[in-house]
Amino acid sequence: MNTDFFRRAAVILLRLEALIILGLVGYLFIASFTSDITHSSALIGEIVFGIAGALGLYVASKGFAAGKSYGRAPAVLANAIALGVAYFMFSGGDVTFLAIPLTLIAGATFIAALFGYKE
Repeated sequence: MNTDFFRRAAVILLRLEALIILGLVGYLFIASFTSDITHSSALIGEIVFGIAGALGLYVASKGFAAGKSYGRAPAVLANAIALGVAYFMFSGGDVTFLAIPLTLIAGATFIAALFGYKE
């Protein structure tokens, strides 16, 4: 496997992650109108943080697509954090059904981002 394979995989996976996060943001946005919200400022913070995270992942994917190095560190860091979150989801036991896909996509993206750039 060469660097180009990992770079293309990183672009696809980072954009997929950005879309998933935007989907969750959309769900939170719609839920804000259909549910009884007790802490609206926390919900607004989650929506803003989700949009910023999705935008960051997309910008990182643009860096990989252009063959630049500016997307590598954020992509590796974000997915390392996601792997840590998945670990705690596993250890909690209640949301294992979410931890498995999170581990798979974050692990694949972590590896692709780690090996998708050469100096």
